[in-house]
Amino acid sequence: MTDVGAESLAEMLDERQHLLEVAVWMFGSEVTADRIVQETYRRWYDLDDGERAGIAVPRAWLTRVAGSICLELLADPARVPGGPVRHPGPVPGLEQLQVRFSQAMLARHDQVARRFAAACETGDAAGLRSVLAMDALVVSDGGGKLRAPLRPIHGADAVARFVITLLAGGPGPEVELGSVNGRTGLVLRRGGQAVAVVSVSVAESEVTAVWIVLNPDKLKGWHRP
Repeated sequence: MTDVGAESLAEMLDERQHLLEVAVWMFGSEVTADRIVQETYRRWYDLDDGERAGIAVPRAWLTRVAGSICLELLADPARVPGGPVRHPGPVPGLEQLQVRFSQAMLARHDQVARRFAAACETGDAAGLRSVLAMDALVVSDGGGKLRAPLRPIHGADAVARFVITLLAGGPGPEVELGSVNGRTGLVLRRGGQAVAVVSVSVAESEVTAVWIVLNPDKLKGWHRP
């Protein structure tokens, strides 16, 4: 969150793209997503220096805030942030910076997502907790057709329990790695039918947020023939 050098700029660009993906996942609208991300950063900069310094993982904090804003707007669509959307002008050398660091960031995400998937596949609760950040959260979308928490679940232990419960009951689902929103995620299937699609947010070597689609209407494209 500070402007120091090319690497930090690339990290900030990656962070903003991540927040946009979270908002698009919730709303399907890039314009609304862009405004949600603006509101997320507004809340960040409304904090004083001491409050920001006390946040150990800013990306995790931003993810939680963006998710909370999305849930607020789902409950009351009239509150979608309005006003003109301002787009920054071109930054010299920006494309080179993005190419230079995006591959490393994607590789890091892939590595952490694979650890998460391995723990899910074996039902390893301890292994799952070890890859989750202490203040991780899980948000699930049942679309009103499946029972799913209406609010995010916070904390590594609670998130691990939720995921393990999702995997339990009847024959365990097949856990397969797949590209979800352009990054490594998980597809859970039973008898070839997708029962969940999971994407994860990553900071450093930990999963900070788990996003689970359970809505059957959104899973049709993930079924196997």
